[in-house]
Amino acid sequence: MTQTLPATRLPGWLLGSGVIAVAMAVLNLSTYAFTILAARLLGPSEYGALAAVMGLLLVVNVASLGLQATGARRVSADPDTWAATERDILAAAYRTAVVLGLVGLLAVPLVSWLLRLDGWGAAALMAVCCVPLTIMGAQAGILQGERRWLPLAGVYLAQGLGRIVFGTVALLVSPTATSAMVGVTVGAFLPIALGWYALRYDGRRDRRTRSAALSPGQLGGWAPGGVLREVTQNSHALLAFFALSNADVVIARTMLDDHAGGLYAGGLILAKAVLFLPQFVVVVAFPSMSAGGHRRGVHLKGLAVVLALGLVATLGAALLSELAVAFVGGPDYAGIQDELWAFAAIGMLLAMTQLMVYSVVARQSQRAVLILWAGLAALLLAAPLVDSVTFLLSTVIAVETTVLVVLVVRGLQHRSTPGTRQEVGRAA
Repeated sequence: MTQTLPATRLPGWLLGSGVIAVAMAVLNLSTYAFTILAARLLGPSEYGALAAVMGLLLVVNVASLGLQATGARRVSADPDTWAATERDILAAAYRTAVVLGLVGLLAVPLVSWLLRLDGWGAAALMAVCCVPLTIMGAQAGILQGERRWLPLAGVYLAQGLGRIVFGTVALLVSPTATSAMVGVTVGAFLPIALGWYALRYDGRRDRRTRSAALSPGQLGGWAPGGVLREVTQNSHALLAFFALSNADVVIARTMLDDHAGGLYAGGLILAKAVLFLPQFVVVVAFPSMSAGGHRRGVHLKGLAVVLALGLVATLGAALLSELAVAFVGGPDYAGIQDELWAFAAIGMLLAMTQLMVYSVVARQSQRAVLILWAGLAALLLAAPLVDSVTFLLSTVIAVETTVLVVLVVRGLQHRSTPGTRQEVGRAA
């Protein structure tokens, strides 16, 4: 029989959207606050080292996001066997975390040299930090798939507050990049402690026993339908999105002069803020997209919400451009004041594209990922022509709009039927 969640007086989508929106707002504000604090306390040189390490950690964290997407999709698509799914997802997370941690430690000398770090400490701590982050992704995916919004919100809150609290203490004790990474790493263990408790509380044990009795053997390895294979596929889709959404800052850094490139990077602070603003929509909608049946309607409704929020942000950036300049960095960035609305529009396009990427993950359509790589190729081909911030903005908007339209059209054409959807977590 299908396991159901305890009844609530509020509609599930409303409760989920509200608590996840608040939790992710705190997470994003905490991350932003830590970034600003670190930049002020460390100074340009040390902060540059920290930013480089954190940027690499963001790339490695794609594995965590892939585990979360896999866990949420499998639990939502086959709730009868959630106990076996939980077991396989967590096992895959532990194995992945150990591999990433060991590879990261072996790569410490190389990373330190490439990022021009003063010592090996920051790179070694990054390798350690990816272990709890990877495990957290699996825990969050299981909670997301079960639509247990309050515990999931707690995990997000713990992630944000852990970073700002422990990171701030570490920076005050010793304002160095290595010390900051000590705080970030210690803070990363807080959410997995909360996630462990949420997945192990007493009221859940009987349900796990009953579900395990109903669960067939699951595929936890690299075989077709296996957990590790799906984690790799989902991570690949998310990596393609991250590559597309971050290529423009690299192009700006290499093709424009230092001042213009810095202005563009400042404008992207607003773009990323608009991208993260509706992220709760993805978290709440993804389980329903994975469950099938009404997948098309769910992602279209999600797109409408993201579009509405994005248009408000874009209009706000146009009408309140002076306030927007203060947000991205102050008077030093006045040169892009009249173009900040375009950066907000980029954030809106990326947010909608992100929702469509998760729709691709929900239906396990690997060919659709090629659309993202094609968009990245188009940006790279146009890079030699970039000679101004305005030209780069126009190019990015054109490419990302095209990618979004193609993903939406492909999603509308897809027919979601039980026969075409990959069955998850079942042995042959």
